[in-house]
Amino acid sequence: MSDQPLAGRRFYFVGIGGAGLSAYANVVRGWGAEARGWDVRETIFMETLEGIEIDVGGEPQPPPGFEVVVSTAHAGRVQGRPRAELLAELVSLRRAIVVGGAHGKTTTAAMAAFALRELGHDPAWIVGGVVPQLGGNAGTGSGWLVVEGDESDRSIALLRPEIAVVTNVELDHHATFGSDAELRAFFDEWTAGVPQVVRGWELEPVSFELAVPGEHNRWNAAAALAALELAGVARAGAERALGSFAGVDRRFQLVGERGGVAVYDDYGHNPTEIAAALRTARERTQRSLVAVYLPHVHERTRHLHRELGEALGIADAAIVTEIVDGRDAPRPGVGGRLVLDSVPRGVRRGWTPTLDDAARLALAWARPGDVVVTLGVGEPWRVARAIAEGLPE
Repeated sequence: MSDQPLAGRRFYFVGIGGAGLSAYANVVRGWGAEARGWDVRETIFMETLEGIEIDVGGEPQPPPGFEVVVSTAHAGRVQGRPRAELLAELVSLRRAIVVGGAHGKTTTAAMAAFALRELGHDPAWIVGGVVPQLGGNAGTGSGWLVVEGDESDRSIALLRPEIAVVTNVELDHHATFGSDAELRAFFDEWTAGVPQVVRGWELEPVSFELAVPGEHNRWNAAAALAALELAGVARAGAERALGSFAGVDRRFQLVGERGGVAVYDDYGHNPTEIAAALRTARERTQRSLVAVYLPHVHERTRHLHRELGEALGIADAAIVTEIVDGRDAPRPGVGGRLVLDSVPRGVRRGWTPTLDDAARLALAWARPGDVVVTLGVGEPWRVARAIAEGLPE
């Protein structure tokens, strides 16, 4: 099997600053192709794209002779191939492990890729977050390809791996699936065509020591361990490697600590993930826990605002912004206030329409000994950095 299966091809990625296309760009470059791209603004993922020419702002201008790959967020902006089709091609070029599910798929995929690399299996990987121990969100080895799949647009169904992992099944994408039953049926149909399947709910959480906190990560490690064993990795070595995995950026990531206040950033954006992050944070303070949540999807907010508010109620104080750069079309009456109004009584509540407002209010509320957690898809990390930088010494 060639280490350069894409040699001679040229790709232009529209939305290259996103979690997915930034990883694809690095993989195609590592597998012999030329990569260029465009995005509306600079993003945290562009830090992984050193040496790739990127156009920022304006409109995408694909050069002649380049295959155009378009992210879901920019579909219709320019003619090109959907990103899901390219991912399916990449999966077809390697023995692959694909991880899907409502929660934990980024961490589970990153755990598996990290363990394979630590144990000398030279993996490639495409995950939806930056993994500091792996040097980014993508790798281009010649061994197993570990991929985080996406059910939000059903595109995971295009992937034909040797091993499939479904961490859990919980309705999160209401614009795509009408019920839990429909979502379960979708995963059942996909996994029916995969030779080996790991189902997270059939496992027990691992009992060995992990470097990452939280009970949810014991479940993630159990799914990664099961996939590694199916891939032929000895259990003892896999456990040792998984135990030293230090996490993914934006997965309960310590952004800064100053003046006795610790600031964490987390990708949690649905009730289960928010609750898991805040319970983990609760163990780190004897004083107040301040949650800052940035809603991102109108349909999720419409359907789950009560559950989102209840999850934020684990904190002592909840700050909510307006929906920022929502992935779907606005709906009348649907916004961040629905979530804030659902936070239980007794929890201090703050309405902050913008990210800057959220950072200012969190700085006003935080006291020595407190923990602040920013939550959500997109750019909560900007709020976390502003808070960490604004804290007094």
